[in-house]
Amino acid sequence: MLSKFNYLRPKSLDEAIHYMEANPGTKLFAGGTDLMILMRRNMISVEHLLDIKDIPETQRFEFVEGLGFFIGASVTINEISENEIIAKKYNAIKQAADSLASYQLRNRATLVGNICNASPGADMASPLMVYDAIVKIAGPNGEREVGFEQFYIGFKKLDLEPGEIVLGIVLPDHDPEDSSVFLKQARVKGHDLGIAGVSVRYTKDKKVYVAMTAVAPTPVRLRALEAMLETKPFTSETAEWLGEEIKNHIKPISDIRSSAEYRLHVSGVLASRGMNQLIEMGGN
Repeated sequence: MLSKFNYLRPKSLDEAIHYMEANPGTKLFAGGTDLMILMRRNMISVEHLLDIKDIPETQRFEFVEGLGFFIGASVTINEISENEIIAKKYNAIKQAADSLASYQLRNRATLVGNICNASPGADMASPLMVYDAIVKIAGPNGEREVGFEQFYIGFKKLDLEPGEIVLGIVLPDHDPEDSSVFLKQARVKGHDLGIAGVSVRYTKDKKVYVAMTAVAPTPVRLRALEAMLETKPFTSETAEWLGEEIKNHIKPISDIRSSAEYRLHVSGVLASRGMNQLIEMGGN
């Protein structure tokens, strides 16, 4: 049963920021798919609830050639999944969106909500990392941007100050010949966080980007591993090597979903499989 709380659905960003300044500890939501569960189970106490769906800046969902794609905080996972430009230019993001929960839940869940839960296993995190995504934030001191990789500052901790709102995510534009894949292993397909998730991107200038979820206190971009890949050909032999080497760059734990040993194993399998899929797609 939900406890009593004050609810506001502001029509402007200024109204939202002023409300948060006057009411410290206000909880934000757009889809609310995780927040409402926590509230129903009395796992968190909410006094002030701010619904950001009517703020125009959060509704923006726009691609600008040469600049990139802006995905507002109110844009749902299904909107992302069904967008033709996302599918063509940011394939790993579409695949991650398709893997998240059920179709019905994706009608409510949002990309920004998924990452702002600050879960180490957030499905949408690793593809955002390999595309060098930028988080756009607004607060009492104005607007600022932070690289998505730097947005996670610790376990369940984000680079957000009191009174700040994530307006959306910026995906920089890139060469149309770039390709990417997202793969994850979960206990129950479509209804559970991943035991491990990996995104691999291959660029026109023969660079490989690798990021993972659920194998460290935060989602991680494996930059040291990427540097090692720069000296290797993009071949099935390298994919096999990657499947073993990646285990030296992650530190998974054992929890209710998986043992650390299994996470190490499946991470290698996913990474190798991801690179082989890119090779089959035409990477050379």
